[in-house]
Formats: sequence, structure tokens, C-alpha cells
Amino acid sequence: QVQFVESGGGLVQPGGSLRLSCTISGTALSRKDIGWFRQAPGMERREGVSCILNYDGSTYYPDSVKGRFTISRDNAKNTIYLQMDDLKPEDTAVYYCAIGERHPSAQAMCTMTAGLGPQMGTWGQGTLVTVSP
Repeated sequence: QVQFVESGGGLVQPGGSLRLSCTISGTALSRKDIGWFRQAPGMERREGVSCILNYDGSTYYPDSVKGRFTISRDNAKNTIYLQMDDLKPEDTAVYYCAIGERHPSAQAMCTMTAGLGPQMGTWGQGTLVTVSP
């Protein structure tokens, strides 16, 4: 069974940086679409914040994080990363990762997974990021 273990969250001041990690077990990461998602306090739905389409390496970032977040992968370690820079209080959320296959676009990966849940496995525990002075 596919499982996700997210780590790297914590308390950071506005303008600071964090690097999140997600280790996947139960399947090989290679040839998978990958993404990071977040659920802000009090919000019912998750939001896709960074996705990569395996087919062509295309990426999707919503305007709220574009230029500040960078998603990457290490297939040998079965791990995906999210580098977050210039963090803002509105980035405070629990962050989750997910993988899938054959999405039509990176944006579709983000949108569909945020709304329907991971295509493979179920949501992990997530890692809490708190941005506060």
C-alpha cells in the first residue's frame, strides 16, 4: 500500500524558508506525477500548491506561491521536496504530498488531487508549517 510520510515543518518567521520532505513507500516514485498540497486552519478543502507532470516535467504553481515555492524529486530516495522561501503568514497550513499517473496537466494533478484525494494511497499525517513573528 502506498504511504506518505511528510516532515520538515515547523515555526518560522515571515520571510524565512523551510524545506519539506515526503518519503513514499509501497511504490516506486519514478514515472509518477507528484505534488504538494496544504490545508489551512479552519479550511475544509486542501489546495494544490506545487505539482510536476512526469510526462514532460511541466510544473504548476498557483499565483499565491509562484516564485517562492519549488518542488523537486529524488527518485533514488523515493522522496519529493518542497522548498519554500519568503514565507508569509498565509502559508500557515498542514502540508501533504501525493503522487499519481497520467494526469493531463500539472494543474490538473493539483486540482484533481486536492478535490478527490490521492490517486494512489491516502493522505499522510502531513507536516505543520506555522509562519508567525
